[in-house]
Amino acid sequence: MNTGTTMRLSLMMFLQFFIWGGWFVTMGTYLLNNLSATDGEVSLAYSTQSWGAIIAPFIIGLIADRFFNAERILGVLHLIGAGLLYMMSQASDFSVFYPYVLGYMIIYMPTLALVNSVAFRQMDDPSKQFSTIRVFGTIGWILAGLVISFVFSWDSAEGISTGMLKNTFLMTAIASGILGLFSFTLPQTPPAVEKGAKVTLRDILGLDALKLLKDRNFAVFFFSSILICIPLAFYYQQANPFLTEIGVSNATGKMTIGQISEVLFMLLLPVFLKKYGIKKTLLFGMLAWALRYVLFAYGNSDSLVFMLLIGIALHGICYDFFFVSGQIYTDSKAGAKYKSAAQGMITLATYGVGMLIGFWAAGKISAYYVEGTVHDWQSIWLLPAGFAVLVFLIFFFAFKNETVEYDK
Repeated sequence: MNTGTTMRLSLMMFLQFFIWGGWFVTMGTYLLNNLSATDGEVSLAYSTQSWGAIIAPFIIGLIADRFFNAERILGVLHLIGAGLLYMMSQASDFSVFYPYVLGYMIIYMPTLALVNSVAFRQMDDPSKQFSTIRVFGTIGWILAGLVISFVFSWDSAEGISTGMLKNTFLMTAIASGILGLFSFTLPQTPPAVEKGAKVTLRDILGLDALKLLKDRNFAVFFFSSILICIPLAFYYQQANPFLTEIGVSNATGKMTIGQISEVLFMLLLPVFLKKYGIKKTLLFGMLAWALRYVLFAYGNSDSLVFMLLIGIALHGICYDFFFVSGQIYTDSKAGAKYKSAAQGMITLATYGVGMLIGFWAAGKISAYYVEGTVHDWQSIWLLPAGFAVLVFLIFFFAFKNETVEYDK
C-alpha cells in the first residue's frame, strides 16, 4: 500500500470518528438543558445507536456487498448525514429532534463497516497495517472533544445556557459533508459478492455462527457480552450530563482521556493476553466497568475530582480488555469459515441488543433518581456497578480458561 493511499485512508478514519465523537458525547447534555428533554427521551435518543446497529447488516448485506462500490455508498450516506445533522441543530424540541437522530444513526452505523471494508481491501497485510490507519479514528474522536471544550467552550455553563452546544451538530455536519465528498476520491472498492450470487437473510445476520453457541465457553462469553453492555450504555448516555451537572469544567475535553487510555492499553493488550490468558483479560475488562462506576458514585465533589478522572481513564481497560480481546477470542473460535458471521453476530448482540437494553435501563433509572433537574448520581452509578460485578461473577465461575492464539 503506497503512501498516498495510506494518507487518504487515515483521513477517512479521522473524519469518520471526528463526526461521531463531535456530537454523540454531548447529546445528552444538549437534550436535557437546551431541548428540555426528559431522561426517558434522552435514552430514546441514545438507543438509536442500537437500532442503527441492528439495521446496518441489512444495508451492508443487501446493498453494499452486492450492487455498489463501498466508497460510493459511504459518500452518499455521509452527504445525507450532513443534512440530518444540520436539521438536528435546528430542532426546537425533542419530538422534532428524534426522527432526525434516528434517521442519522440508521445511516451512520453502516458506515463503520464501510470504512473498514474500504481500508482492508487496499491493504497488503491488514494485521500490520490496519492499526496504523485506525488510530487516526481515535485521534479524530479526541480532537473533537478538545475542540468542543478547550477551543470553543461550547460545553461550559455559559455555552450551554446560551445554546452554543448545538454548534456540535453544525461542526459535525460540515465534517460529514467533507467526508461525503472526499469518499468519492477514495480507492475503488467494488462489491464483495459477485453479481447474481445468492445472499440469504441467514448470511446477512450471521446466523450460521449460532452453531458456535454449542461450545459452552463461547456461549458463556456470548451471553456475558450482552449483559456487560447493559452497564456500558450508562457511560455513553450519562457520563457527560453527570460531569456537566456536578460542575466539572471542560467535561467533554476531559472525557477524551478515555480515548487516550484506549490507545495506550491497546499496546498492552498482547502482553496481558500472553501473561494472563483470555479469561483473566476479559475479567479485568469487566471489573474495570464496576470500578469506574464506583469512582463516579463517590467522586462527585471538588476534593475528589481525581476519582472521576481515574474513572474516565479506565476506558482503555474497559473497552480494550473486554471488547477487543473478545473480538480476538471470537475470531479464534469461529475458524476461517465463520469469521465474518461470528463477528457480525457479536456486534448485533452487543451494540444492538445489549446496549439497547442498557440505554432503556439508564433512562428509567436516571428518571427515578431525579428531583427537579438534580440527579442522585451516587444511586444511579452504583446500580450499573453492582450489575457489572454480577456479570463478572457469572463469567468467573462459568467460563473455563483456554489458550487463544494472538498474532501480535
